[in-house]
Amino acid sequence: QRAEYRHVKHGLMAELRAPDARRVVLITSALQGEGKSFSAFQLAMSLAVEPDFTVLLVDADVIRPNLTRTFGLTGRLGLMDAVADEKIDVQSLIVTTDVEGLSILPAGRPHENAAEYFASARMHAVFEQLLSVPNRIVVIDSLPLLLTTEARALAALAGQIVLVVRAERTPQSSVHAAIGLLEDDAN
Repeated sequence: QRAEYRHVKHGLMAELRAPDARRVVLITSALQGEGKSFSAFQLAMSLAVEPDFTVLLVDADVIRPNLTRTFGLTGRLGLMDAVADEKIDVQSLIVTTDVEGLSILPAGRPHENAAEYFASARMHAVFEQLLSVPNRIVVIDSLPLLLTTEARALAALAGQIVLVVRAERTPQSSVHAAIGLLEDDAN
């Protein structure tokens, strides 16, 4: 299984090493339950072993913050709090992990206007702050594309997007619809 993530990582690293690369990788899926949070974590772990980079894993699935729960960070301030309140320094909310080179930004408290915040100038400013750390790669665990509008807003922040598809389970029509949304937003 780790070999598959290393394979994905190598494709991403070729792009991430470019001098003008946007070092933000969005991990999303068409639907819920396809393994995007697991994939985001595994990919972040794989990227963290790169000697020239550090990795910040951002739990942006504010509806089902699986990574926040997995790391025992439920109830901590996080991404939504920093976006909703410009007095909060997003860097102060980052939590280091036991894995060298890997840190996490929890999802934070849920907010009913998450979609609007994710599309806001403040969200862009937060991500510019996160990218101000030299050689930091930001891996975002996003919401599913077909279930929310937040994922589309997050896609605008990314340099690269990984669409997780569950073999023999995700309907082909859902995959095509998700790719269509990403293509529409790119144009």
